[in-house]
Amino acid sequence: METRKLQGARPLFKVDSARRVRSVLLLVGAVALAFSIYYASSILAFIGLGLVFWGAILFALTPTKLVKLELLNAVASPALSNIDRVIVNSDLSARGIYLPPRYLKDFESSLVFIPSKDERTLPKPEEVEEEKLYSKTPNGVFLTPPGIALAKIFEKEIGTSFTKTDLNYVQENLPKLFVEDLEIAEETDVETENNTFTVRITNHIFKDVCEEARKHQKLRETVGCPLCSAIACALAKATGELVTIEGEELSKNGKTIKIRYRILKE
Repeated sequence: METRKLQGARPLFKVDSARRVRSVLLLVGAVALAFSIYYASSILAFIGLGLVFWGAILFALTPTKLVKLELLNAVASPALSNIDRVIVNSDLSARGIYLPPRYLKDFESSLVFIPSKDERTLPKPEEVEEEKLYSKTPNGVFLTPPGIALAKIFEKEIGTSFTKTDLNYVQENLPKLFVEDLEIAEETDVETENNTFTVRITNHIFKDVCEEARKHQKLRETVGCPLCSAIACALAKATGELVTIEGEELSKNGKTIKIRYRILKE
């Protein structure tokens, strides 16, 4: 078993984001929400809420403008509720499977497939369409992971795509990324054993957002909270393998979260 651990000071989370990117996310998100009302489209509503949420996240991450995390939680809540509603209405109960780049047309994107039954049957890579919501062979749903934008921020900070790294790189650099570079946690340690990847994170700034996600049981059991999802996206891209979130545990004092991932060898 290998372990990588790092401690740091109180997290401040400083990320240099361009004003234009933030504004575009918010504008496109607002337009998508408007069209979702006009066309009564749940897909457009889901896209719009996601864009608005991450636009607000980027505003919060600028050193020149501070946004209270309570506001981010308020924006995140409807987006997470929409994901949970899609999962519930589709009668899905299996764990979501984070797809590696070879399943995607855009290698830099991320996608999670939730099968209708708890089995490992997957669509063939050439049959995966990132624009498609439902799959018939096998039955299931394709969803944009709630942590995809956060994973992109991780890549921006390390200066490379996770597709150009491997599992050892993630194990060695994730603690430093969380504690020193992005300052989103006070302490982070990583353990790998066989095909299991375990992360412990103490006092991270996404606590309220993740607690909101845990209110939605189906969401929590299938795709995870935004932080859990972001790490799963990174692992799928770095390993080139299928990844599932096997479970998460909170410490008694609620300060430390332990997340277990399974890397599925095909």
